[in-house]
Amino acid sequence: MTFADVFDAKLFMSATITLIVIMDPPGTVPVFLSLVGRKPMATRARAARQAVLVSLLVISLFAVAGQAILAYLGIGIPALQGAGGLLLLLIALQLLTSNGHEPEAAAEDVNVALVPLGTPLLAGPGAIAATIVFVRQADGHIGAYIALALAIVTTHLVIYLCMRYSGLVIRLIKESGITLLAKVAGLLLAAIAVELVANSVRGFISGAG
Repeated sequence: MTFADVFDAKLFMSATITLIVIMDPPGTVPVFLSLVGRKPMATRARAARQAVLVSLLVISLFAVAGQAILAYLGIGIPALQGAGGLLLLLIALQLLTSNGHEPEAAAEDVNVALVPLGTPLLAGPGAIAATIVFVRQADGHIGAYIALALAIVTTHLVIYLCMRYSGLVIRLIKESGITLLAKVAGLLLAAIAVELVANSVRGFISGAG
């Protein structure tokens, strides 16, 4: 048994790069700060940890049983994209229409680490779809499965480090910067949401055609 039989390095690199590009760890920092930037450091650290754990759980679940779950429920990737886009759009509107205070979801002591950070922002339709594709590529090889598992863990470690040490950004931008960041994050989230909905519509059209 060679090392290649135990670990598929090519799949590991491909999956890690793909998931990092899709999940965009640096891009989550503005949204993270806009939601919990005014909270104490301990609260921010807990939110970062919980968001990553939720995302890791969701991605792992779909890696193990994603195809079976979608087939059983009769749900396609376009439906996931549409649902995720609408949910992100609601959060984006809260950020854009807030009057300088924390969004309503955060102010009401709702755990924003679960929604929207953990899912659908991190463990969104794109990451789920990519994971399912990589599972198909593994094609039953144990080395490929190990590589994919390590790729998922590595990606979430990078995400955690970006959010965990986002406090360094807070020291630079201060309170007024967080308010501005919330508006920018809301605009970016709205754009992501529209893109997800557009992809969903294209997916339904191409599937029907």
